[in-house]
Amino acid sequence: MNQTDIDRFRQQLLALQSELRAQEESTRTESEPVELDQARVGRLSRMDALQTQQMALETSRRRQVQLQKIEGALKRIESGDFGDCFVCAEEIDLRRLEVDPTNTRCIRCAEA
Repeated sequence: MNQTDIDRFRQQLLALQSELRAQEESTRTESEPVELDQARVGRLSRMDALQTQQMALETSRRRQVQLQKIEGALKRIESGDFGDCFVCAEEIDLRRLEVDPTNTRCIRCAEA
């Protein structure tokens, strides 16, 4: 992998990181506690609000996991370890990294 590829992956990771952080900020209100005022909303509306809240919390959790993976990939770029398999230390195929630049294993080690 050459420096051009690494710079492209860095830009891709930074853009994805920025997008995920923006999404997290815009959906923060959906995970706030649901008010249980019987006079204001009916039972089904409260159930719908609780379900929406739980879905928002799970989406936020998944975003946080993805952000951690991105931060790890950016650290590997800085240390010079980006693109190397964690298990066998072989270079991860460029096509695999193009699909997901946060991959840490080559296809053989991922299948094992």
